[in-house]
This record gives sequence, C-alpha cells and structure tokens, in this order.
Amino acid sequence: MIHSSDRTCLRERLMRQRQSGVTLMELLTVVTVIAILASLAIPSYRRYLLRAQRSDATTTLLRLQAAQEKHFLQYGVYVTTKASIPNAHSAGGLGLPTVSERGYYDVDVAATGTGYTFTVKPVAGGGQADDAECRQFTVTESGTKEARNYASAVTTTNCFR
Repeated sequence: MIHSSDRTCLRERLMRQRQSGVTLMELLTVVTVIAILASLAIPSYRRYLLRAQRSDATTTLLRLQAAQEKHFLQYGVYVTTKASIPNAHSAGGLGLPTVSERGYYDVDVAATGTGYTFTVKPVAGGGQADDAECRQFTVTESGTKEARNYASAVTTTNCFR
C-alpha cells in the first residue's frame, strides 16, 4: 500500500518532469519573434552602413582635390587622366589613389576645358554598389560637388553632408 505522503512526493516528481522541457509551440513562438525582429533590424542596419560608408567617397574627393591643387601650384598643370595618377606610395609621385582610402570606391579623373573632374563610383561587386541613392560623386577644379543616384538624377543635397 502507498502512503499518502509518498503519493504526494510521486505526484510532485511527475509534475517536475513534465515542466522541465519546452513545448514545440513555445519554441516556434520564440523563433518567430526572433525572425520578425531580425527582418526589421537587418535592413535598417544595412541602410545605416551605406550612409556611413559614403563618407569614404566624400573624404576621398576632398583629399584628391587638395592634392590636385597642390600639384597645380607646384607644376602649373593638373593631372587629367587616370593613367597619369602615380602610385600613392611612390617617391615623388603626386600621391593620388585610384581607389578610395577604405576601398569602397574607384577613383577616376577626366580633363575638362579648364581643369579636371574627379569621379568616384562604388567598386564593382562591393557593398556600396547597393547604394541606389548616392551611386556617383564628382568634384571639379572650381569646387563644384555633385552626387547622382542609380538613375543618374542629381541627389547632391542628400549625399554630400
């Protein structure tokens, strides 16, 4: 015969055994909540990264413009072709890079009637290639800055900050 205190002890043990696990519904609920939070957080973080990495383009253009003006003061001419951009680390070279400092943008220079135009575009296959709002940045010898989106519409006010 089982004593009543033994029954209570047995019943408590059975209750603890049942409560020690997680049901499938509880697990699915937690996974669903995590998936919803991730679907909201990841795109927002990606947009933040794209905006933050645009500074690589604007900083590169300002450095290029300063180096170009220094070259003009020393030699009386602007560097006007990408082929004439010396290696940034070569002795006595102009020091103009062909890629932005952090490597997100390719640099190009073209001759204009009075000077030059620097253009930076995202490296093909790089993360900034997804930036539809600010796809291309330019600066000229007169200091004119311009940014364009994927459809070549001017978006300077949103991109140069």
